[in-house]
Parts: sequence; structure tokens; C-alpha cells
Amino acid sequence: MRDKLAIVNSSSFGKYFPEHLQKLREYLDVESFTFPSKLHGKELADALAGYKYIIASTSPFFDSEFFEYKDETVIISRHGLGYDNIDVVKATEKGVIVTKVGGGTEREAVAEHAVALCMSIIRKVPQAYIAVKNSEWSKRQSFFGIELKDKVVGIIGYGNIGSRVGEIVHFGFGASVLFYDPYAKEDAGKNIQAKRVELDELLKNSDIIFICSSLTKENYHILSVREFEMMKKGVYIINTSRGELIDQDTLINALDSGKIGGIGFDVVEGEPITGDHPLLRYDNVIITPHIAAYTFESMKGMGDKVVSDILRAVQKIIPDEVVNKDVISKLEAQGWRRI
Repeated sequence: MRDKLAIVNSSSFGKYFPEHLQKLREYLDVESFTFPSKLHGKELADALAGYKYIIASTSPFFDSEFFEYKDETVIISRHGLGYDNIDVVKATEKGVIVTKVGGGTEREAVAEHAVALCMSIIRKVPQAYIAVKNSEWSKRQSFFGIELKDKVVGIIGYGNIGSRVGEIVHFGFGASVLFYDPYAKEDAGKNIQAKRVELDELLKNSDIIFICSSLTKENYHILSVREFEMMKKGVYIINTSRGELIDQDTLINALDSGKIGGIGFDVVEGEPITGDHPLLRYDNVIITPHIAAYTFESMKGMGDKVVSDILRAVQKIIPDEVVNKDVISKLEAQGWRRI
């Protein structure tokens, strides 16, 4: 009897590149599952009983309780960059490998989408299109925007994606760049003369803020009441990372007060959302349904990486981009090898 692989809550894996599924099915019995986004713990463990290999999306939650009740699991491979829905410490304790897609795979797609959201909101592109569609060409004088040239762009999180956003807005549009990232390399930003600053300085001086940071326990709601009070009136905020980085109640208050010029989000806390979500009441808000990585180039690279992770694990070869590196010594003691 062959081992089993579960594809969990990923609507895109194998859809556009069926060869990824075909390759996995040569070695494993594969089944796809769609669970409620907040499912976790024993209930999730029971639903995935018997599946040694898991390809995971941004939900549900592979929390501590999940690992306590789950039968043998070899690997959870994230079909994406973030892994905040996986209890990595508990996975390590149980000897479960957690992998993710390398930052370079999604770099261009997510950075370009972030800039697309920025341009859409500062130039009011969707609003103007809707006016034309509604035979309201005469409204065109209400769609004044701003230019990126000579603006101060602040980037929170200056890794693969944040640094690419910086390059695009600087070289492509002539903006100056500030960035906040306590983990960035010493020479980060030097190619565009970007200035490394503390978060407070970035918030006080930026005309446009891009959020490109991964989500951790430490930076949950990194932008809340105090931070919004520091921002310039009319600031624009772009978020392609995680909705949980922003306190939504504070954001809504800032929109109501006119503090925010506009927001362009690809992520929302508690996503997926419906049309009655409070953020959708505002004309200066654009939200896309977590599609920043949805390019053919990016999705193929992501799929290639996940397939490699799973097939290496089947052969007891240590995959690339292991999140919980402490598990590697346990694997090597069990005869796993590197290539």
C-alpha cells in the first residue's frame, strides 16, 4: 500500500500545471481537501489521519494540538512563503519537516502586484474605470491623483520582496526609499541609496508605506493606534504580506478621519472576506483576493519547489528551505542524507 499525500486548501496547486500532480502521483496516493480556514487541533488531525505528506496553504491551522493528535507526519510543505499557520516549534519536537517556497520564487510577482496596487490607488484607476462603465465620463475631474516621482516611500520588511519594491519605485519612478527591517543585511538598500531607519522615523516621513514583512508573534498588529498617529495625513498604505500586521479597527478609524489617503491590500485579517466587509465601504480602498503571487512564472516555480520537497522527503533526502532547521539533526540520525 502506497503512502498518502494531502493537498490542503490550495486551489491553485496542480490546476495550472497538472504535471506537478502527475509527478507526485507516480509515488503517492494524492487527495485534495478544502477545510474551513479556522479548523485546527484534533479535528484537523483526525481529518488528515493516515496522510504522511502534506502540502499546505495559508490555512487551516497546524497548531500544537494538531501535532499532539496527528499520526505519523513526515513533512508539511508550504505552497508559499509564509508559515505562520504552522506551529514550527511543535513540528520540530515531533520530528516533522516544515518547508516553504524560497523568497526568490515569488519576488517579482508579489513586488509587481504591490506596485500595481499602489499605482491603482494613488491614480484612482478602478474608480475612474467604474465611472466610465457607468457612463459618467464627466466625473473625470474628480480623479486627481499623485505621482510617485520624488515621493518618500517607506518599506516595512526589506527582504526579497521589499527590496524589489524598493528597486521598482526608485529606478522606475524616481522615489526615495526608507526601510525598516531589524533583520536586513548590513548592505541592504545600498544599490538604490535606500536609508535604513527605525519604524517611527519611517512612519513620520513616508508618503506611501509598503508592508512586505512576514508575520510573527512579535509584529502582530505592528501598525496600531500609536503608529497611525505618527503617519502623515493623506498617507497611502499597501499590504501584500499579512492582514494581521495591521490593527483593522484603528485602520477604519483612520479612514473615517481622513488620515489615510487610500489603501491597496492583497491580504486582510480574517480572510477570506465577503462583500459586506467594513473596509469595502470606502471609495479609496482597493482589495484583491490574495493573488499577488498569481503569475504563471511564480506559480510554476512554487509548484516545482513543493514537488521537490515532497519527493525528496519520500527518498529521505533533506529538502531545501527547511524552516525548522533544528529538525535536520534528528533526520540525519535516522539516516536522511543531503544532496
